[in-house]
Amino acid sequence: MSDPGLSDNLPTDTESDDAVQELSCCGKPAGRPRAADMEARMENLLHTAGCLFLEKGYGKVSLEMIAREAHVAVRTIYVKFGGKSGLFNAVVELRRASYFSTMPALETDMRPLPTILGEFGLLFVQLVTMPAAIRLNRMVVAEAATHPELAETFYKVGPGQTREMLTRFFSRPDIAPLFRAELTPSMLALHLLNCLLGDQMSRLLFPPQAQPDVAQLRAKVAVSLDLFLHGTLRQPLAA
Repeated sequence: MSDPGLSDNLPTDTESDDAVQELSCCGKPAGRPRAADMEARMENLLHTAGCLFLEKGYGKVSLEMIAREAHVAVRTIYVKFGGKSGLFNAVVELRRASYFSTMPALETDMRPLPTILGEFGLLFVQLVTMPAAIRLNRMVVAEAATHPELAETFYKVGPGQTREMLTRFFSRPDIAPLFRAELTPSMLALHLLNCLLGDQMSRLLFPPQAQPDVAQLRAKVAVSLDLFLHGTLRQPLAA
């Protein structure tokens, strides 16, 4: 779904180098910019878009507004992201990827199960309790009916990716036999996330004034994992 009034701004095949042309102004030499310049410009665009989405809401932010704040052309956003939905997709995906970038890949992590899930759990609850993450979730819920592409995009690159990542983990040949046979990997992924999230409705309706500190979050994760493992394992793990 594109923004109303933007159909005349769709890019042509000759406009794919708009970002190059824009960088040639303001005293910069003409020609193709360095990769670092392009990367910094795209990071600024994504940061600007993310701030505007959280501040004003998805439906009230136009591509013209984002382009003006980020000092790029509207057609540049179309070339790079395909429109507002694609730009929102990139914003959520970048934030999620950067947050989990310090964690070893679940598909190849050979540490003990409680260690793997403990590290994942702490990163996850830190992410979902951040004020910006709470505002993002509330925005998506509030605008899902009028902007269904927003909810679809958010789930695909946010919660959906996390659930798929955990499903692949619980499908590993060395991990799956640890759990009760009737519990599928997708069921385990969903149950773990629900244990970690706790009361989701209260979290969105009544967010805390301050984000919990690491010690508080570690204690929450420990209790959540204990609940999860006691209800899903075939037998208790060896100490």
